[in-house]
Amino acid sequence: MDRERLKKTARSVFDALSGAMTSVMIHLGDRMGFYRALADGRPRTPAELADELGLDERWVREWMHQQGAAGLLDPAEEGRFALSEEARCVLADENHPAFGAGFFAHLPQTVAVADRLPEAFRSGLGLPYDAFGPEGAVGFERGFSPWFRSLLVPAALPLLPGVVEALERGTAVADVGCGTGVALIEMARAFPRSEFHGYEISEHALERAAENLGEAGVDNVAFHDARHDPIPDDGRFGFVTAFDCLHDMAHPEKVIGMVRRAITEDGVWFVCDIKSHPTWEENVANNPMAPMMYGMSVVSCMSSALSEPGGAGLGTLGLHPGRLAEMVREAGFTRFEEVELRHPINAFYCVRP
Repeated sequence: MDRERLKKTARSVFDALSGAMTSVMIHLGDRMGFYRALADGRPRTPAELADELGLDERWVREWMHQQGAAGLLDPAEEGRFALSEEARCVLADENHPAFGAGFFAHLPQTVAVADRLPEAFRSGLGLPYDAFGPEGAVGFERGFSPWFRSLLVPAALPLLPGVVEALERGTAVADVGCGTGVALIEMARAFPRSEFHGYEISEHALERAAENLGEAGVDNVAFHDARHDPIPDDGRFGFVTAFDCLHDMAHPEKVIGMVRRAITEDGVWFVCDIKSHPTWEENVANNPMAPMMYGMSVVSCMSSALSEPGGAGLGTLGLHPGRLAEMVREAGFTRFEEVELRHPINAFYCVRP
């Protein structure tokens, strides 16, 4: 036995366990309001933070010690800890594009789903996103919405030739796999002359989308349960979007074909999906988050894509540019271009008939 390799393997395993414990603490920090309380940057002792939030000091002290040990809180004088400006962006500011704590909001539901996965390994059938419950819909929303709110309209749409002008004049827009509707509502606010339609199959996401629409107060948005009210095939939409959803779909090729029939001949389809490569070796070599991505695939993305018999099962890293280009061309699209929009996780594409 190679004893050094044994040590390295054991270290990797316990590093993973350490990360799992920190993930639980991030979930608690977000849920309990610790990060929001510390967002002003002022150092606090555990007693001061506990008193501010009406909590027990001993529990708060252990949480702060863990966060300091994990490097998420900065130790200060006299036993105090502070949240740095950078950590505030990632952990407390839901309007910053780097905000990441939202992805931990449905951590308990994600862990609970693991109890149902052994049967999936035996049967081959996965679980739909509604298996995460209403908390899952909210968690995915909080994870993705900071980018939608801060960068979609001002940074992304102007990179698509002719799209902003068409939206300003007024056109029909469809968001395929719209989730809880945040992206659609942001566009609807910016372009009141256009009409926006969201298509989704998750009951929990649609319920949350209705709540978001009521709070937004816009009147040019409608949401549709795509299982009963699919996207029309009459070529009415001048602009179509699909954000982080094609790789999750059981039958993406069918959806791509539906989009081709739904879009005008001079329309634009804006696709956002996970950055990936054709092989496992390339993904591991080029993506430091590959272990997390493959794990998320088993828990959610691939599982969703196998939730129906004959599902494609692409998985989180399964829709690389070459595969997507081939799929859209088979559906009758003739132009496929990558959009130069910097993002740590996603790639962006402009697809035209």
